[in-house]
Amino acid sequence: MKKQIFTGRYTTENSDPIVVFLIGMRINKPFALNKWLPVFNAMPGMIKELYTHKEDLGFLSMESFFGLKTTVMIQYWRSTEDLLKYAKNEQHLTAWKNFNKKIGNNDAVGIYHETYEVKPGNYESIYGNMPIYGLGKAMNHIQVNVESNSARKRLKDSEIRIPS
Repeated sequence: MKKQIFTGRYTTENSDPIVVFLIGMRINKPFALNKWLPVFNAMPGMIKELYTHKEDLGFLSMESFFGLKTTVMIQYWRSTEDLLKYAKNEQHLTAWKNFNKKIGNNDAVGIYHETYEVKPGNYESIYGNMPIYGLGKAMNHIQVNVESNSARKRLKDSEIRIPS
């Protein structure tokens, strides 16, 4: 299915706090399929659950990237509380327990995550001739105007100070 391209320049509103969550895995031993494949296969069910119950869970959107050894998902959440609540969700807890039981400290596969809480006004985005993508899928996707035509202006309500 072809995605609609929004020609011109677009940005997102930045009036709400967001949580950016990076999560992924690294295949350290490619031939140890019995170790890393179950970790890889645990994600699609959780992703489906997140999109199916977005509103209830506080999940906003995500993007996925797959490299030769490392994967990363960039997820956007409404709050840290929502993210931590999901971590205690049955499907996630089951995957986590299985990982610890089957992998533990085995070096065949690694996992990681990073969590960033971002205050309103402390983030900005720009999309030129793109489909709705990244933060644009999580927040209100709006056309750039005079008030938002530079990063400095998009961060105008922020405590971040960009040198002139």
